[in-house]
Amino acid sequence: MTMAQEYKRSVPEIVSDILRQVTNLFQKEMQLARTEVSEKMNQAFAGFVMVLIGAVLLMPAIVVLLQAAVAALVSEGGLAEHWAALIVGGAALVVGIIIALIGMSRLKARNLTPTRTMTQLQRDAAVAKEQVG
Repeated sequence: MTMAQEYKRSVPEIVSDILRQVTNLFQKEMQLARTEVSEKMNQAFAGFVMVLIGAVLLMPAIVVLLQAAVAALVSEGGLAEHWAALIVGGAALVVGIIIALIGMSRLKARNLTPTRTMTQLQRDAAVAKEQVG
């Protein structure tokens, strides 16, 4: 097709071409969104599994270390066993709460949002508005 013939397309042909391109673009964007959501879900699941395994493996180690801290406060610090246990237990509680809050913030929905797809959709909408205008 020459340049002159290309400019002689009828309005229905142009509209049909635009609709075909918009449909194709929409299908590609949906495919991208499905892929990105799948990646985010896999990422979240892998993170959850790793946290779970880490927690199970760390529990015995933490108990032993806390017992050692209590024993050190009793033998070296001269504290009574109940005070040493209270101090070590309170410190462990505070650290545990801080770590749990950090972990919960990383699992929030906004961190799992398909941001690349959303950005691309906004760009596509801007281009479509520019083409129509």
